[in-house]
Amino acid sequence: MKPRLPAVRPPAFRGRLHDARTATSIGRWLGAAIAVCFGTGLISHYLQHQPGWLVDVLPSRPVWGYRLSQGLHVASGIAAIPLLLAKLWTVYPRLFAWPPVRSVRHALERLSVAVLVAGAVFELFTGLLNTVQWYPWPFSFVPVHFAVAWLLAGALMLHIAVKYPEIKAHWGARSPGTLELPAADGPDRRSLLTGVAAAVGAVTLTTVGQALTPLKFFDVLAPRHPDYGAEGLPVNRSARAAGTTHVDIAAYRLSVMGPRPYVLTFDELSALTQHESVLPIACVEGWSKSAHWTGVRMIDLLRRAGAPPDARVRVVSLEQYGAYRTMEMGRDYAHDPLTLLALKLNGQTLTADHGYPARIIAPNRPGVLQTKWVTRLEVM
Repeated sequence: MKPRLPAVRPPAFRGRLHDARTATSIGRWLGAAIAVCFGTGLISHYLQHQPGWLVDVLPSRPVWGYRLSQGLHVASGIAAIPLLLAKLWTVYPRLFAWPPVRSVRHALERLSVAVLVAGAVFELFTGLLNTVQWYPWPFSFVPVHFAVAWLLAGALMLHIAVKYPEIKAHWGARSPGTLELPAADGPDRRSLLTGVAAAVGAVTLTTVGQALTPLKFFDVLAPRHPDYGAEGLPVNRSARAAGTTHVDIAAYRLSVMGPRPYVLTFDELSALTQHESVLPIACVEGWSKSAHWTGVRMIDLLRRAGAPPDARVRVVSLEQYGAYRTMEMGRDYAHDPLTLLALKLNGQTLTADHGYPARIIAPNRPGVLQTKWVTRLEVM
């Protein structure tokens, strides 16, 4: 007669601080970080991919608007990573609760939690890889990241709604009657929360300098340093990648198409009245830096072509391939006196990587829309 094997039981987790009070304390920090990341992500997406009805609504001021919103987007996303890991650590014993499903409602709750966790992990870690421009996946990052952001937002709101009574009970800083751990464990909880806060502070301090330049000296973990690059400004897409390393300046022409179209050589463009603007380049990967630009005002080029004051402009680059070789500017951007067809950066002629012979620089605009190697302007 074979001996009976002992019944298999799920593992019992008796570790400290895996309680609702600790989970709620970390969860409110994580929820705030995700909310900021989601809100600023919407701003970034609709500035980069403007629906037709929104083109003339988006404002060109404040000049630092996109720099602030995208810096917050990347900083809050990076800060959310240690918060997510800490949150998962506090609640992971519940993943092994037995029985795994107790009712239909419980099954739906667990499904929503699975979607929430998967969505959060996907968004934060793919977003982190995007900051270093590494895409080890077969799908297009932008539309998938945007779609999953909405999925994550919905799952988070559903989770908060389901767990609201429990969250409310454990929300206060002092709710002795709701503690699941002995009062003696209070110091351990404070130590854990202090450690999590320190981790968030450390990753923020060592990365946010790529956008908040006064902290650039602590910028040891960020993929970009605001001072590293040609003419003291970083570059994402190089002239080599765009196939524009050797522009024949003698053959270069700027075509301005409108009611009174005209064509300019580079020398003629350089002979026009030059203006100066101090504007930031703010890239979607999170880095940004202000620079001194010199060039011809867009509004002057449009007036010469007979453009009406509410005209949009399509900008075309010498670049033959790429998602942003053409770009559309709404009327606020096109007619803003700070918007330039820039020929110089920080007092020096543009390098090939920065868009030689001419590039767009406009206020409150993503870096991918500051088109380089401009060859044609089309009044719309």
